[in-house]
This record gives sequence, C-alpha cells and structure tokens, in this order.
Amino acid sequence: MYANARGRRVAAVGAIAAAGALALGSCGSGGSTEAAAANGAQAAGRAPQNYAAVIKGLDNPFFQTMKQGIDDQAKTSGATVTVQAANSITDTTGQADKLNGLAGQDFSCYIVNPISGTNLIQGLAKLSMMNKPVVNIDSPVDPTAAKSANVKLATYVGTDNREAGKMAGQRMTTVLPSGGDVAAIGGIAGDVTSGARIEGFTQGVGKNVKVVQTVAADWDRQTALTAATNVLRAHPNLAGFFVANDDMGLGVARAVADAGKTGKVKVISVDGIKDALQAVKAGTLEATVAQYPYTIGQMGVEACQAATSGKTLPASVAAPVELVTKDTADKALASTPKPFGPYQDPYKTLTK
Repeated sequence: MYANARGRRVAAVGAIAAAGALALGSCGSGGSTEAAAANGAQAAGRAPQNYAAVIKGLDNPFFQTMKQGIDDQAKTSGATVTVQAANSITDTTGQADKLNGLAGQDFSCYIVNPISGTNLIQGLAKLSMMNKPVVNIDSPVDPTAAKSANVKLATYVGTDNREAGKMAGQRMTTVLPSGGDVAAIGGIAGDVTSGARIEGFTQGVGKNVKVVQTVAADWDRQTALTAATNVLRAHPNLAGFFVANDDMGLGVARAVADAGKTGKVKVISVDGIKDALQAVKAGTLEATVAQYPYTIGQMGVEACQAATSGKTLPASVAAPVELVTKDTADKALASTPKPFGPYQDPYKTLTK
C-alpha cells in the first residue's frame, strides 16, 4: 500500500481511541481503552499522551487488524488514542473530512493511513502549520504534493511493496518451473501500492513467466472474481494469477475453483489475512506474501511516543513481510496477527 514520502522527517503522529471506536460500531466501545490508558500512564508517573489516527475503511479486514494493533499498543504504552476510519477503502473525501475535523482538536500526535497519496494533503498542511508531529503508516503521502503544501512528516512505516511483489514473483517462478502465462489483478487503477506490487512481481518472475494481462479490481473480492473469470476465458492456458491483496486473491481463487482449475492455475496474493492463511493451508491459494497491519499499527503508536518525547525518528522503517506457503501456514496461523519470524523495530528502542 512511495518511496520518497519516507525520505522526509518532521512531526510525529497519532494514535487511536474510543471516539473512533464508537463511530465504528463494529470495533466496539473505546471508553475502557481511554480509562486503561490514563490509568497506565498515571501508574508509570507520566502525563497521558493523547493521539489521533485516521485510517482506511474497516470494511477491509486488513485495516481492522491495523486498528487492533493501534489499540493494543495504546493500552501498553498508556496513551489515549482516537481512531477514525473512512466509510470504505475508496472513501477519499470522507476520510479527508475526518482528518480535517481531528486537526482542529488538541492531539499531541497524528497517525495517517491515506487512501490515496493526495487525499489528506489539506488536513496535513494544517497540522504542519501547527507543528504537530505526523506519522505516515502503510500508504505513503505523495512526496510531490506534500512538498507543494509544506507538509512535514515525522516518519513513515510500511511495507516495501515492490519487495513484497518481488517475493511473489520469485515464488511463481518456483511453482512454474517450465514457465507460463500469468495475469495480474491490481487494486484501484493508478493506486501507488497496487502499482508497486505488480511492478515488483514482474521484476521477480523468471524469463519464462510472462504477464499477459493486468486488470484493476478495486480491492474488492467480488469484482476480482468477475475479472478473473473473464481473464480465464480470454486465456484458457493461463498458468497463474498474481493478486495485489488477499481479499481479491480469495475472489480469484473462487473463479479458478469455478473453472475446475484449482491447483492447476496458481494464485499468489499479498496481505496475510487469516482467511488467506487458511486458504494457503487448504491449497486454494498457492501462497500469500504476509505483511502485518497489526505490527504497522503498533509501530505507528510507538513512533508517536518517540516523537512526543523529543526523539529523532528514522525517515522510514520497513515493516516485516513473510512468504507463507503450505509448509509455513500452520506457523503463520499460530502467530497471526503478529509475524512468525524476527524483525527490526527501531521505534521500540526509542521508546525505552
């Protein structure tokens, strides 16, 4: 979900809390989160921190898990967090309105997970004028737009999407030793994250694997099912699909099953949501490149803690990614929503 938004530093950002949880009924009440955070801060002998976070729509399990990571780290750190989410993962205007509203309130740090590279620029410009630290997670703010609006970012934490795509491409080459034609299913047309993953995939495949068609499916499972069905009809000898997220990947796997080609047409996706891990274990997905929204959320709160303590933050931090195949699916399921392998977290060191 780039590169250069990570290269600038400035403020630091924000967190999560009850108000957002109330607004998003499926996430439960946030009152107990605020109380626990305040009590934890008092017990530790420090003033409670008050952060805000604006993330993508909770209609997608990836961002539900991200919110869980923010909430859990807030409780651990004794911070009070207010999380607000877009109504859907395509609600760019609604998400911008939520940030604009929060920008007028007295939060000490803001965490932002923008739907597009530019939809939050207006609110971020307000925060930069007030010298509020902003932490950018998961999807990067567009660096050119940020520079034009004098937006300052404290740090960026997220998946290296090209590397994730490259890992998928290498796996596709392994499972198609004789090569073959494959298709790529992306998210929203023009989306930076989707584009980076597909670019990485094409870099990762061997010379005998050819991407014959790329289509956008709006990050939606049903749309991806329809798109994959059409692609299979157009390319009856297709050997595989690379899919830019797991939700769409599960739709593509259904289309492959409907065509009676499960196991014959390999499907590899990105995200590592629990349903996808189970599908890998069952063999309906060949693999998923698991990224960890829970950990990204945690690290966002840690970055706010460090920023509000006056620490110097790294310009960017790569979140962990792991290739999950049938051989490692049980290990990944046992550990989810956390990584099953070791990873680097410089923010944790800065908060000690």
